[in-house]
Amino acid sequence: MITKKRGIYTGRNKSSAYKDLVWTVATAKDVSLSIEDQTKQTLATIEQNLLELNSNKHQIVSAQVYLANINDKPTMDSIWQDWIGDNPDHWPQRACLGVDLEGDVLIEVTVTAVAIL
Repeated sequence: MITKKRGIYTGRNKSSAYKDLVWTVATAKDVSLSIEDQTKQTLATIEQNLLELNSNKHQIVSAQVYLANINDKPTMDSIWQDWIGDNPDHWPQRACLGVDLEGDVLIEVTVTAVAIL
């Protein structure tokens, strides 16, 4: 009944699904990059994770964005808006928080989406 997709870290999965709900999390694969490039990598990973569980970015109902530097929010917002698109019917509820992230990670994103059954 519950589907889990392994990630690269011990003790946690990158994605889970139950019935028609999907949860996933991502950071950039290359943390030496700028906030712009880390954001693009992170969102691409989110999109791929969703596809693995029969969903997509337009099925996201809730998102949480964690930034190592809250002053990067305008930059992240611009990239997010390009990624999510112009159709308000595709926009999820989203919160953005400034937090301490590990090492050189500048952004982490978690989402809840609906699977396409």
